[in-house]
Amino acid sequence: MFCDYPDRDVPADDTLGGRISLARDARKLSVYSAAGILCVPPETWSAWENDRAEPPADRLKVMARTLDVSLWWLLSGRGAGPAWPTDDAA
Repeated sequence: MFCDYPDRDVPADDTLGGRISLARDARKLSVYSAAGILCVPPETWSAWENDRAEPPADRLKVMARTLDVSLWWLLSGRGAGPAWPTDDAA
């Protein structure tokens, strides 16, 4: 059955690029560091985060592992998302 209504659990403005950026921030990685891990230019990573381009399918699994999120969350916003580090340094 096809449902022609938006998913109520995922915000309407949620995008793949936004999730990439959010997960990168949660891991405290710079664009340069994240791009280096995936062996792409920082400009390419930035384009992915800004929804000007989409990562190729073969990079998504590595990206999810790098960002410590599930592939499903990265693609849909559902599933295991980023864990924000706590500042317990005392």
